[in-house]
Amino acid sequence: MQSIGFQEALEQILASDTRYHAEAYAFLRDALEGTLKRRKKARKDAPPSHVNAAELLDGFRIHALQECGPMAVTVLDYWGVRSCEDVGNMVFNLVNAGAFGKTDEDTIESFRLGYDFREAFVIPFLPEPTNLSAGAPGVVGKKK
Repeated sequence: MQSIGFQEALEQILASDTRYHAEAYAFLRDALEGTLKRRKKARKDAPPSHVNAAELLDGFRIHALQECGPMAVTVLDYWGVRSCEDVGNMVFNLVNAGAFGKTDEDTIESFRLGYDFREAFVIPFLPEPTNLSAGAPGVVGKKK
């Protein structure tokens, strides 16, 4: 399939599939670019190569945490992105529109096997549990 521009691909996708907000696709593109930059920095002499599902999902997680912080899960949910499978659906929409490439090893199943969104985007921001009676029974907040 011939490669087309991102905006043109996005318009084609949104005309037939409205599950995900346009901003979600732009966010995914930015996450891919960040993933490629981190890889290039880590492997200075390595030529650019294909990003697999696990790498992209990790880059998506990092990008979401950096850009949205504790609001990541809320923002992603607003855009319709509630799981790694949703990220995969967007990737394959972009592949089918000609904006992203893929290899024979790339499958939607690779994205389904990703991480849990709650673990990735909520748990890092939960406060550490504290024992209110750590000092002595009945004494709140007093520590030994």
